[in-house]
Amino acid sequence: MDAATPARAHWETFPHGADIGVRGCGPTREAAFAMAATALTALVTDPRRVRSRRAVELTAEGGDDETLLVAFLDAVIFELSAHDLLLSRYAVSIAGPKLTARALGETVDVARHRPAVEPKGATYTELRVAQTGDGGWVAQCVIDV
Repeated sequence: MDAATPARAHWETFPHGADIGVRGCGPTREAAFAMAATALTALVTDPRRVRSRRAVELTAEGGDDETLLVAFLDAVIFELSAHDLLLSRYAVSIAGPKLTARALGETVDVARHRPAVEPKGATYTELRVAQTGDGGWVAQCVIDV
């Protein structure tokens, strides 16, 4: 399926030089952001391996949808690096320049999660948040790993 015309919510990654892109697609902007965050988790481990043992509230702010996506993904990366926490399920709400999200996850278990890479930050490379021709949304950027 072409990422420009999402029929349902899904995530994917894409190669980009030494880094890796994440893309979320969904019927709403919020769903696309949630799927982009799930794609970010997939850089580290299979999101299906992450249990919903702990809830985390995330907030982000941005002047437009693109900077809001970067701020949100950086908030997810902060939870991973500062709290050794993997998140795999996201409920996102966007009101104007502010995003709030409830994420579910657990502490990293190296034996079970087998972390692949350590995301360092969301970048403005290939940054895009847009409504697609079928009314869905796509949210993507490259992650520095």
